[in-house]
Amino acid sequence: MNFSKRIYTKELLDQGNIPFPDIKKNMQELNAINTWLGGHKITVNGFKQLIGKRKEVTVCEIGCGGGDNLAAIAKAVKIKVLVKCIGIDIKKECIDFAIENPANNYRVEWIASDYSKVFFKQQPDIIFSSLFCHHFTEEALVTQLQWMKENSSIGFFINDLHRHPLAYYSIKWLTIIFSNSYLVKNDAPLSVARGFKKKEWENILKAAGIKNYKIQWKWAFRYLILCKHA
Repeated sequence: MNFSKRIYTKELLDQGNIPFPDIKKNMQELNAINTWLGGHKITVNGFKQLIGKRKEVTVCEIGCGGGDNLAAIAKAVKIKVLVKCIGIDIKKECIDFAIENPANNYRVEWIASDYSKVFFKQQPDIIFSSLFCHHFTEEALVTQLQWMKENSSIGFFINDLHRHPLAYYSIKWLTIIFSNSYLVKNDAPLSVARGFKKKEWENILKAAGIKNYKIQWKWAFRYLILCKHA
């Protein structure tokens, strides 16, 4: 593997012929990975950094999958902040799974759609994505970041992978040993190889015309990108 450049091989999950039981297993294992390796903790951290002292917030996730990131936010702040959630995913099967998942017992609106085709009657305060951006080309991400900026009233954040050999080989062997999902075994290390380095994020943000941002490195090999409107 050459980690100096991203690779663009499509993940199995990005193909249209995957049976839903396999997608469901994939989402369940990703939730476990995000829980044990701190991915949900990073998402909650990004949310808290943007809301400040607000007591009522609407938060929208694009590429929400089964809704586990939104559930983590709602659970973390349920006593102190009144949160309304919006989950958007292009795969109707993922939205159906999220609707039926008893863990998603918080105020939420589910939307099965390409995020870019969604029109909000009232802008969400915060928009975010987690493990979503590495599915796209740099050119598509420029448009995506601009959409997130234009459609959020407070700002947006991104939680995604740092392309690094230690991250790649660690998740490769962990999933070989512990995963029962062929999607996770294939896509988890491939996701790292499709991830970004800090300078690449800086170039994408510059191309999108976004200046007010912070890039924070987080364990385990994640970047948290925070963009707050001035």
